[in-house]
Amino acid sequence: MEATENAFRILEKARGNALGILDTAVQFTGEQTRFLEESRWEVLVSGAQRRKTRFQNFVGTAFILFAFWMLLSGHFDAFHLTLGAICCGLVAYLFHDLLFANVRVGDMRIVVARFISYIPWLIKQIVLSNLHVASVVLRYRMPIDPQIVTFKTKLETDISSVTLANSITLTPGTITMDIRDGVFYVHALDQKVADDLNAGEMEDRVAHIFMEADHLYVQDILDAARIYQVLRV
Repeated sequence: MEATENAFRILEKARGNALGILDTAVQFTGEQTRFLEESRWEVLVSGAQRRKTRFQNFVGTAFILFAFWMLLSGHFDAFHLTLGAICCGLVAYLFHDLLFANVRVGDMRIVVARFISYIPWLIKQIVLSNLHVASVVLRYRMPIDPQIVTFKTKLETDISSVTLANSITLTPGTITMDIRDGVFYVHALDQKVADDLNAGEMEDRVAHIFMEADHLYVQDILDAARIYQVLRV
C-alpha cells in the first residue's frame, strides 16, 4: 500500500510538472506568435513607407527637372512639352535617389531655405574671386602660382559633393578636376586661392545646407550666435 501511495504521489508530482511545462510552452508560443505578427506588421509598414518616400522623391525630382526644362527650352507647344515630360520622368525614375539621398534630412523645406540663403554668399565669393583674378592677371609680373590642392571631404552624400564641386568651379581661380573616394582634386590659380579653399568655409556651408554629419560647422556657430544675441537682447 505504501509503495502504491508513493507511486501515486510521484505520478501526481510529475503531472504537475508536466502541466507547468505545458503552460510555459503555451505562453512562449503565444509570445513568439505575437512577436512574429508585430514584426510582420513592422515590415509591411516600413516597406510601405519606403515606397511612399521613393514615390515622393520621384515626383519631386520630376517636377524640378520639368520646371528647369521649361525654363531653358522656351518651347511650350504640346509636342515639346510631351517630350520634355517623358525625358524628365525617365531621368527622375533613374536618379531620384540622387537629389533626395540624405536620409537624415527630416524637412526638405529647411534644405531649400538654407540653399537659397547660400546663393547670395556664393555670388559674393564669385565677385570677390573675379576681382582677385583680375588683379592678378592685370599686374605687370602676373604673380600666378598654379597648383593642385587635394583635401579629404567630410561630406557624405553625392548631392552635397556635387554641390561643393560646382561651387568651387563657379568660383574663378579654382576648378574641381576630380573626386576620388571622397578626395577632391582642385586646380588653384595661386596660393591665396588655395588658402581660401583650405580654410573649408565653403565645405562647411554646403554641409550645413544638407544637415550632414554630427560635426560642428562654422555656420552652425554663426546661427547659434545670432540666436544667442536675440535672446540676450
